[in-house]
Amino acid sequence: MASKVIHAYYNDDDILMQAVKKVKAARHHIEEVYCPFPVHGLDKAMGLAPTRIAITSFMYGCLGLIVSIVMMNYIMIQDWPQDIGGKPSFSYIENMPAFVPIMFEMTVFFAAHLMVITFYLRSRLWPFKKAENPDPRTTDDLFVMEIEPHDSVENLKDLLASTGAIEIKSIEKE
Repeated sequence: MASKVIHAYYNDDDILMQAVKKVKAARHHIEEVYCPFPVHGLDKAMGLAPTRIAITSFMYGCLGLIVSIVMMNYIMIQDWPQDIGGKPSFSYIENMPAFVPIMFEMTVFFAAHLMVITFYLRSRLWPFKKAENPDPRTTDDLFVMEIEPHDSVENLKDLLASTGAIEIKSIEKE
């Protein structure tokens, strides 16, 4: 079932921010904003919920720390203990200062790599995925605000024209 959406095109990010605020103040729901680069504060202006990626990053870092501790304890203490520089090879706790750089690096490695994988999966970005942007110009120099009209289309178009939109299109969306 197709629905009608309005695309408003802007050529400046400051004008776009003011337009988003005016459209939200007029109680219209903005479906999506397509930008050629990240616009600071746009998520708050649209009323989007804050991201929880930092929480997952912390959990992935803790996982990396645990893996590094278990790995070093097994490799350096249990499996193949060696006398390196006169350090005792029978206790993990006594060797822990030498293991701190490895623990740090594994924490960062797990957090960074698993966070990127989580971001791609959550965003549904995978190889050979068809682009979802409505206009190729949004990857170059234009910003597009997509709004589903809930009442008069003409009133919405007038509102968007007053916000500084350089182009307004009505499109059937699948």
